[in-house]
Amino acid sequence: MKPIAIVTTVMLLCCACSNCFAETLKVFILAGQSNMQGHASISTFDSLADDPMTAPLLQEMRGPDGNPRVCERVWISSVGCLGDAYSDLTEAKGKLTAGFGAPDDKIGPEFTFGLTMEKQLNEPVLIIKTSWGGRSLHTDFRPPSGGAFAWNEAELAEKRKQGEDVEKMKAEKTEATGVFYREMIEHVQMVLKDIKRVVPDYDEEQGYELAGFVWFQGFNDYVDGGVYPNQNTPGGYDLYADLLGHFIRDLRKDLSAPKMPFVIGVMGIDGLRGNKNAPMMYFREAQRKPSTLEEFKGNVIAVETAPFWDDDLEKLLERMDGYWPTVDAKVEEEQKDNPSADAWENKMKLMAENFTPDEWKRLAGVSNGGYHYLGAAKIMAPIGKAFAEAIVELKAVKEPPPKLRR
Repeated sequence: MKPIAIVTTVMLLCCACSNCFAETLKVFILAGQSNMQGHASISTFDSLADDPMTAPLLQEMRGPDGNPRVCERVWISSVGCLGDAYSDLTEAKGKLTAGFGAPDDKIGPEFTFGLTMEKQLNEPVLIIKTSWGGRSLHTDFRPPSGGAFAWNEAELAEKRKQGEDVEKMKAEKTEATGVFYREMIEHVQMVLKDIKRVVPDYDEEQGYELAGFVWFQGFNDYVDGGVYPNQNTPGGYDLYADLLGHFIRDLRKDLSAPKMPFVIGVMGIDGLRGNKNAPMMYFREAQRKPSTLEEFKGNVIAVETAPFWDDDLEKLLERMDGYWPTVDAKVEEEQKDNPSADAWENKMKLMAENFTPDEWKRLAGVSNGGYHYLGAAKIMAPIGKAFAEAIVELKAVKEPPPKLRR
């Protein structure tokens, strides 16, 4: 056979059997509350550049044109980030890039999670993100097997003293219990039913795998002294740990993925000092606890986010907060003589006088409060990367590489 004929035959065979080499779509679910939504403004990206630990990650986050990179093999469907409604199911979808945070000028963990998965797996990836700010595990995300919400009798007694309609409160709580757990499951199932709607080139013959789940939530439970009255004592958040175990079991059952790798993002607000101070230390212990259970060994992992906290950046923000009353008062007085002046610009000029040029440059890396990880991409971006690496680690343990055949 002539060389040209051989090449043509091989090409035809490859085309005819293209599905033989099709890669399974890896599907990852990301869920939680406001920090899973993401409040790190895209404007804070530059803050990664001056730290040798984060500068390489910034290179991956930006394309050759300097804009946030658009992934070619990662797609996303996200709900819960586009409005303030009690249940926002407006969907944002498309190829993954920056802007799938809350709202579209921000990022959450999904951006660097997807970048890392694209790099590590070299396979097509779909991220399904369901996140709603200000939601609890004890009520909003309460899993079915967690049972009915149990009221604290001391809290009920206090409400009665305040003249509250306790029976009405109980009815409203019953109605709210588990709403976001159900909506999370429903959205995931809706996306999986018609993947081509999000991933246009998806071929059903290639199939998909539910390859991992990331849970990044906790603040509303952490601050709820009514549900967790013993916050400052060991075991004060045992209910949270128990509910999270039920959450993992129910989720795997409802999605028919009994061993799906599960990552728990341990709250990192306050940084490493939180490991020594109550109630944060006890809340973190509760979040870690499910990963220590025998049934979850090898398929559930707790990822610490405290190491990514920036103590120096937090201190600069605290200093700024202390200056605001003086700055506001001075600008308000100046506006009386010059009403047309740009008040915000004047405030920034006055505020900058309280910091060195380097400190002022660093403050550009802050876009929100401490409960939102300072709205700092320098903190949020490494967290997303760590979540992805944890799932890859779990899958490597679960699925060791095959032995080489001679």
